[in-house]
This record gives sequence, structure tokens and C-alpha cells, in this order.
Amino acid sequence: MLAEDTNDEDVSLFDAEEDAGKRSKKSSIKHPVASFFHLFFRVNAILVYLLCEIFSKSFIACMVTIILLLSCDFWTVKNISGRLMVGLRWWNQVDDDGRSHWVFESRKPVVIMGLVLQGANLYGYIRCKVGGKTSLKNMATNYFGRQFLKQALSKEEES
Repeated sequence: MLAEDTNDEDVSLFDAEEDAGKRSKKSSIKHPVASFFHLFFRVNAILVYLLCEIFSKSFIACMVTIILLLSCDFWTVKNISGRLMVGLRWWNQVDDDGRSHWVFESRKPVVIMGLVLQGANLYGYIRCKVGGKTSLKNMATNYFGRQFLKQALSKEEES
């Protein structure tokens, strides 16, 4: 006979919120193992990148090691620390017609914070691309002026 599992509880996506009252105040890190591996692969990839030339003269070995560490980091963030720490989950479902659908789940504050950080990243990118002295208005004016000039010159060459 098969032994029946007496633990029929489903694991909630947001179990950190539900267990908040049950945890002792000793540990300030809710998921210490997930936190360790969240940092372990990233830090090691950076260290290998910086120090690989000392240990090995093979560029290929260095890059393979870095790619493997970053692949492990991606898997850890997607499957473990992303779910436990911030409540992110995503997967692919294929329906009966063969169409692929991506399903994303997250907590609301995470989405808002992600949008804010993406906006800050975009703003910083544009500021670096343009330079500190040029305003965005001048950049847009110059871009559209160049496009207009290119179109005018190409029409003259065709005539």
C-alpha cells in the first residue's frame, strides 16, 4: 500500500506574508539560503571576470566559467529567490491550439518599483548618451533636423 501524505497544504506564492507573524524576531533575513545563493553566483562571476587572467591564460575557459555562473544565477533568481523574496513567478503554457502563452505573477509593489527603476534607468541612459551639457529638447531638435535634411537630400538626388 502507498503511504498517504498527511500534509495537503498548498504552498502559497506569497507565503512570506502569511508566515510573518509566525517567525521569530531573531533572524532579520527571511530566506538566508536563498539570499546566499542569490549573491553567490553573481559575486563569483564578477570575481572570475576580474581574477581569471591570474589563474588561467585561456580566454575560452574564463568565458565558459562566467557564462555557467551567470546561467546558475539566472536559474536561481527565476525559480527560487525571485519567488521567495519578491513574489515573482513566470512560466509558459501551451494551449490546445498549440499557441504559447506567457503567464506572469507578481506582487503589486514589485511591479511599481520595477517601473520606477526602469524609468530611472532609461533617464540615466539618455543623459549619458546626450551628455550632461545638452538638454533633451536640443537633442530632439537636432535629431529631427538631421532626419529632415536627409530626406530633402535624398529627394534632390532622385530628381
